[in-house]
Amino acid sequence: MDKTLFDLYTDFLLSSFGPVTATNLSRLLDGAISHDQITRLLSGEPKRSVHLWQKVKPLVRAVESPDGVIVIDDSISEKPYTDENELICWHWDHSQNRSVKGINFLTAFYQVGGVGLPVAFDLVTKTETYLDPKTGKEKRRSAISKNERFRMLLRISVQNEIQFSYVLTDLWYASAENMEFVVRTLQKHFVFPLKENRKVALSEADQKQGRFVAVDTLDLPAGQTRQIWLEDVPFALLLTKEVFTNKDGSTGVRYLVTDDLTLTYDQIIKLYKRRWSVEVYHESLKQNASLEKSPTRTETTQRNHFFASLCAYVKLESLKIRTGLNHFALKSKIYLAAIKISYQEFVKLEPISLGA
Repeated sequence: MDKTLFDLYTDFLLSSFGPVTATNLSRLLDGAISHDQITRLLSGEPKRSVHLWQKVKPLVRAVESPDGVIVIDDSISEKPYTDENELICWHWDHSQNRSVKGINFLTAFYQVGGVGLPVAFDLVTKTETYLDPKTGKEKRRSAISKNERFRMLLRISVQNEIQFSYVLTDLWYASAENMEFVVRTLQKHFVFPLKENRKVALSEADQKQGRFVAVDTLDLPAGQTRQIWLEDVPFALLLTKEVFTNKDGSTGVRYLVTDDLTLTYDQIIKLYKRRWSVEVYHESLKQNASLEKSPTRTETTQRNHFFASLCAYVKLESLKIRTGLNHFALKSKIYLAAIKISYQEFVKLEPISLGA
């Protein structure tokens, strides 16, 4: 991939406020780069996680620390008007409680200090078809589960020797197999949430004899911790209950578990709050790095545009470190500068005054 052209393209993704088409970029550069050159750029070798690491590695090495955490989460880049293929297809969106069409992607997101960087990613492809027994309609499915992808991204993070101590994620990935993988295989710690109906044992003996109770039936005051055992997890865990207030004023309860039995309640809560950084990343990737603004039609160009948006995000994060401005403030600054130039150009046209 032509690095100079690639940099131009990622800069375009950050500075654009409309559709990011090859034609628009060529016009922006007064034809210095042709439409066909940009199309060939996006039609080249499909970029993978290893290519992202090559881009982000220098910045990671500059900021990394053992205090870092890896957050694994997935999101959907909606593409409602794009033809369906193995990459762009229907996925269940838990945040909307419905199926949406788009690109479902997982990210290993490295958070350390005030810096957050994607260090590995995986795009969910549904390569198999089957008949839905309820509707009789043909549907798509992936040959690889999200939990397998979760473990793959963590394995990549460890192979790349990124300094981190804890893994954070949401309810979807809080399986016994993933817990054991983090602790026994990776030699790392985790803080995971538990569903309210998750079965727990109050002693190792209870676990071995199959005596479990639902976590929400425990007499566990908020702000305290308790040692518990989960089915199929071969080590003790520390459980705590967090009570919080939602935006609408209602009260919410979250149960968190960790394998690190030395942590206090405050330390567990503080660690898990760092998971929110991945939500900010998803929002910025979509709003500031033009993830959903490309009309690419083929799977290869869609993959490479996604990769370019990730690299554009990394550029923004680098600018944030240098300027102290967050992504949305940086984008607002670009927008204001563009509006000023637009206004000046309009004034030069000497519009007719309409009077008072």
